[in-house]
Amino acid sequence: METLTPPLVTAVMVDCNDATVMMRFWGGLLHLEEVGRRANYTWLGPINQDGVITLGFQQVDELKTTKNRIHLDMRSRDVKATVTRIVTLGGSRVAEHGLDDIAWEVVADPEGNEFCVLPFRD
Repeated sequence: METLTPPLVTAVMVDCNDATVMMRFWGGLLHLEEVGRRANYTWLGPINQDGVITLGFQQVDELKTTKNRIHLDMRSRDVKATVTRIVTLGGSRVAEHGLDDIAWEVVADPEGNEFCVLPFRD
């Protein structure tokens, strides 16, 4: 039986109403620049070796109504400073959560897409 090479995730796509606002927010937060544009699509990059993307699944009881079913988790050496930067760029704080020995912040971009900021683990 032939062994298949696994596919690579090359982009996380976000539907939005105002690409300019979203690019300014995400580009400013992650220090990315526009690397491509075609019709109604725009890409920010580059994703380099310093960035690691993981795909996680969070089991929840509620069906999709307002909460994102898929969201980004990002790690920061200074969660509070990162959240302050998110708010300065036009995002918002949503909630604080904790589980066992880790606490994190749920935040949202200017269009309300939620994501989490967690501390790095040593």
